[in-house]
Amino acid sequence: MKNTFFAFFVAFAFVLNATGQVVNTKKIDTVTYWKSTNKIGLAISQITFVNWNAGGNNSISGILRGNFIREYSKKNVNWKNELISKYGINKQEGQELRKTDDQVQFNSTFGYRTDTISNWFYAGKFTFSSQFTNGYNYPNTDEPISKPFAPAYIFLGIGAEYIRKDLNFNLYLSPLTQKTTLVLDRKLADQGAFGVDGAVYDEVTGELISHGKLSRTEIGILVTNQWEKEVYKNINLEHRLSLYTDYINNFGNIDVDWQLLLEMTVNDYVKANLGTHLVYDDDIKAKEEVDGEQVTVGPKVQLKQILGVGLTYTF
Repeated sequence: MKNTFFAFFVAFAFVLNATGQVVNTKKIDTVTYWKSTNKIGLAISQITFVNWNAGGNNSISGILRGNFIREYSKKNVNWKNELISKYGINKQEGQELRKTDDQVQFNSTFGYRTDTISNWFYAGKFTFSSQFTNGYNYPNTDEPISKPFAPAYIFLGIGAEYIRKDLNFNLYLSPLTQKTTLVLDRKLADQGAFGVDGAVYDEVTGELISHGKLSRTEIGILVTNQWEKEVYKNINLEHRLSLYTDYINNFGNIDVDWQLLLEMTVNDYVKANLGTHLVYDDDIKAKEEVDGEQVTVGPKVQLKQILGVGLTYTF
């Protein structure tokens, strides 16, 4: 005990300065050029009927969202990485569990500017997007119309990026972007789903000659835009737009991916969301059920609207 007390006394004396004050031994934080944002949200809606004269089905639904950002910014260099994930389900009385939302997307943009005044950067951009689970044309759950990595989209290109952090505004222009469509499911690839070359069959016997391709590569122009603004107190609007056209196949036929999200803050944790997601891709052929069979029709505008109230945690 005596030795322990003596060691403690020596250590304490060591941190005293000449005036008798304790020296601050806490390390000074080093300067970091990384900025991180993490946001997780869960929105749930539920409705129950008991002897309700007007009728209706009991139902419950929920959507889990995650948004994780890592951004490096130092003088002439800016590198932003973003992971977006969404998954939603719905259960109605008398129906099987159904998927309402499913997305995983990773974006990475690296930019370099010649001086610290300009808002324009020479930039390279990489984007990957797919889904977590199988998708179906309900109520038919026997034949998936999509699967994880079927499809998956990869964009890789170079161009210029205009960044205004004070306005939360970003514009990316690329005259040279490679788009790769992956359909890593043999059955969907043989069907020629999502624009890949389908299987080849003998016209007489119907026998398989060659399987469909698992991928498709295009070279074209990509334009993306992101803008975020508080339009009113505690009401935030986020806009994301992606436009792509291929040089070789139907140049000028534009693939559109446009998302709008209106977020209304109740307090630090409770938020209400109203969002729309519009997609048009000429390579995606819609499917309809006719007399119990899946029939492929032409491309159509895809529109999704979501309204929800739930918990959001930012850290």
